[in-house]
Amino acid sequence: MNDRFQISELLLQLLEDRGVRPRVLAARAGLPRGFFAQGRVLVTTRELFAVWRAVGELSVDPAIGLEIGAEPRLERYDAVAIAAVCSRSFRDALDRMARFKQLLCPEELRIEIEGDEAAVEFVFLAATDEQPEVLVDLCFARIFAIARRGNDRITKALRVELERPVRERALLERHFGCRVRFGSERNALIFRKSDLDLPFVTHNRELLQVVLGHLEKELEGRSRGQGIGDQVNVALKRSLAGRRPTLAEVAEDLGMSTRTLQRRLGDAGLSFQQQVEQARRELAHHYLGETEVELKQAAYLLGYEDANSFFRAFQAWEGTTPGDWRTQHQQVRRQPMRSK
Repeated sequence: MNDRFQISELLLQLLEDRGVRPRVLAARAGLPRGFFAQGRVLVTTRELFAVWRAVGELSVDPAIGLEIGAEPRLERYDAVAIAAVCSRSFRDALDRMARFKQLLCPEELRIEIEGDEAAVEFVFLAATDEQPEVLVDLCFARIFAIARRGNDRITKALRVELERPVRERALLERHFGCRVRFGSERNALIFRKSDLDLPFVTHNRELLQVVLGHLEKELEGRSRGQGIGDQVNVALKRSLAGRRPTLAEVAEDLGMSTRTLQRRLGDAGLSFQQQVEQARRELAHHYLGETEVELKQAAYLLGYEDANSFFRAFQAWEGTTPGDWRTQHQQVRRQPMRSK
């Protein structure tokens, strides 16, 4: 099991907006001073828990986990959360999150149905101590936000069960619209079973297909076992968004040293630059062929600093511009099939 969680620049910005500075956070969590200044920040479960405990100690706002988890802007969601919002129903959304959670980190989302109740729990597979309270609040607030965004009839949960002692009862009950049971044997967010079948007004079939296509390929590749080229390809596609990942970052993501990754790529007759170009080319086809993503947005998603750099690279790959390539392939898809 690869015990790695990514702490995104966006999350660090959300924390800093709320008065929690990265350098102070690192010191309180027992991490190196410049830890959060890395291009790609990966932490173990133990380090993740230390970070969120530190957030709870440094912040004067007891609702900080709830506020971050309830982030309303879809563009700030990860791919799994976007797939959930675009799903047909709340049940469908939870099933997708549970299925693809393993792609992000060693954490499971479990849904337990008992009678008329549906309990949602987050299980950290490599955890050796209790989950930080702020992290529990964030996870439950994210699920609740997705549910309410999908169908405004889900105005409240049925119950919240928390292992912690009584603390901030009014705040939590106001946020989730239900009673909170402290001192429980588990951390669980409980909904009515009937809520699971409520349709999502945010269902977006086209966007869902695009996101699922990428996630399913990653899941399939992971389940069948991959060569080093495939592993690097998946890691790069996971990281290409607004920046180009470095060899050291990909090596850390795959749980190996930079030297080991270089050696394994060399043994396979591959280079890191080749893998970057391959990943970008495959994702470019995906974005241009399956969605109406603007060309400038595609350039950003592929890690290019500007659209012109993307256009030049694409011209070298395909001998045509991204716009012309998209038009040609859309025309091909619209052509009726001829009988033989």
